Amino acid sequence: MEINNENKNWKKVLNSEEYSILRERGTERPFTGEYLHNKKTGTYVCRACSNELFSSSTKYDSGSGWPSFYKAIKKSNIIKKPDKRYGLERIEAVCAKCGSHLGHIFDDGPKPSGKRFCINSLALKFKEKNNGDHKD
Repeated sequence: MEINNENKNWKKVLNSEEYSILRERGTERPFTGEYLHNKKTGTYVCRACSNELFSSSTKYDSGSGWPSFYKAIKKSNIIKKPDKRYGLERIEAVCAKCGSHLGHIFDDGPKPSGKRFCINSLALKFKEKNNGDHKD
């Protein structure tokens, strides 16, 4: 019963597309996300709870069609969960603060981490760096 109440609350704060991705583990179409080509300096946070996830300094063009990062701001801000849906073995990236689905993590990223955090734009909000209010 509590889960249903939680879902009702999320439906009040997220639009239908955001809800589909963040709460129902959906994905946006490749090459359509608002942050795919964002080159501004700042911080990417969870759209649902504002948990800090990625620095723009770790964002790169993976060619996958989704914003990609090679490391999180803090390892503890993202939970890694096995995802065997659709007959695939992947690692799901989940916000540690609110449990929202962000995307997936792959082992084909650049050095130094070798990781590719492949994240839905709709799972993120971008906070642009202004006058030294952000540490990269």
